[in-house]
Amino acid sequence: MRRKQKDPEAFDRRLIAPMVMGSILNPVNSSIIAVSLVPIGVALGAPPAETAWLVSALYLATAIGQPVVGRLVDLYGPRSLFLVGSGLVGVAGVLGLLAPNLPVLIVARVLLGFGTCAGYPAAMSLIRSESERTGHDRPGGVLTLLAITTQTIAVIGPTLGGLLIGLGGWRATIAVNLPLAVACLILGALYLPRHHQRPDGPVRLDFPGIGLFAATLVSLLLFLMTPNGAHWYLLLITLGAGAGFAVRELRTTAPFLDLRVLGGNFPLLLTYARSLLAYVVSYAFLYGYTQWLEEGRGLSASRSGLLLLPVFLVGIGVAALTGRYKELRGKLLVGAVGQIAACALLLTLGGTSPIWLLVVVAVVLGLPQGLNGLALQNSVYYQADPERIGASAGLLRTFMYLGAMVASAATGGFFGPRADTAGLHHLAWFVLAVGVLFLVVTLFDRTLRHTAAK
Repeated sequence: MRRKQKDPEAFDRRLIAPMVMGSILNPVNSSIIAVSLVPIGVALGAPPAETAWLVSALYLATAIGQPVVGRLVDLYGPRSLFLVGSGLVGVAGVLGLLAPNLPVLIVARVLLGFGTCAGYPAAMSLIRSESERTGHDRPGGVLTLLAITTQTIAVIGPTLGGLLIGLGGWRATIAVNLPLAVACLILGALYLPRHHQRPDGPVRLDFPGIGLFAATLVSLLLFLMTPNGAHWYLLLITLGAGAGFAVRELRTTAPFLDLRVLGGNFPLLLTYARSLLAYVVSYAFLYGYTQWLEEGRGLSASRSGLLLLPVFLVGIGVAALTGRYKELRGKLLVGAVGQIAACALLLTLGGTSPIWLLVVVAVVLGLPQGLNGLALQNSVYYQADPERIGASAGLLRTFMYLGAMVASAATGGFFGPRADTAGLHHLAWFVLAVGVLFLVVTLFDRTLRHTAAK
């Protein structure tokens, strides 16, 4: 029987498995930790203020590492970075599995953060290279698959974590990275292309630029984690390192982030701004609304988790239904209105709010959850310089985690020692303002009409 030959003009479907597996490494480790913090604190004798570093460590490493690794993907191709990152995930899994104390476990989470940085930029780079190879720049199905996959993991991550803890304790939630890393290594070695066209001439990495970029983000994120007057010096470090980074990148001939090109790409800058704003709202619900459900509304952790399921389920459904359409402005506008509606609904909640109203809040929030994430990802794909798609995709994730940190700081500031209804309403006014700003930025961005129709 003759073997059917692959269509040279079709997307290489063998790439989908490693792309999806690599892209889920970060969201699965971001979501699964939510149910692990309490048992880890009990087992290692650490209070919540210390175990919170397990979340922050991953965010810090990912926010810095995504654009750095993305730039390396641009230079050296996705295969080598994908395999190195997958190997680092495995090492982090072993270290976390054997960690005798919290500091070692935090180090494992940092390694895990850097290891998971390769999957998403590599996937975006592969989609771009396949589009150029086939001559068909319509990768909507694959881009939608990536968006749906990450949202699916957000749904099952805490549930999977609970099952693993029940079977093998909190260390099982760390050990899950071992089979995932092995699967990524096998799939990457088998299917990722070996050849990559490198830039003409010698490749020089901008280590000073990378260092200044890291210093800027670390100091900024540390301030956002503990925003008070006593840590004013962190803002000075942020400003100093940021200024040094800008001067360095504008003067060097081989910048880590080409600020001249980036500064001239106004549509891409607006996409990053929208990403920051969108994820401030999204993570404020994830952090603040969830805490209020438990402390302000008096629900158990399990019931609160179930009330979040409609957010992600609606988001997955919306992304699946709209993913094949390339138009972006309509998705972002509907997503913006959905954000505003969900934030406004928070102002109606109180300690005796009926369950059906809480479900309505989750369903309404699911609409922007599906539309915004998909549209922002597709915007970067179409707006970024094809030769820097990895770094551009990584930078999108950096702005996402900046939004998460802002949301975390706002939640802590408005709630104080307890997540009561008054604090929820103050948080609601804040995210409502952010949602309105997202709408304004989108409404007046005329470039969106033509972004996906080039």
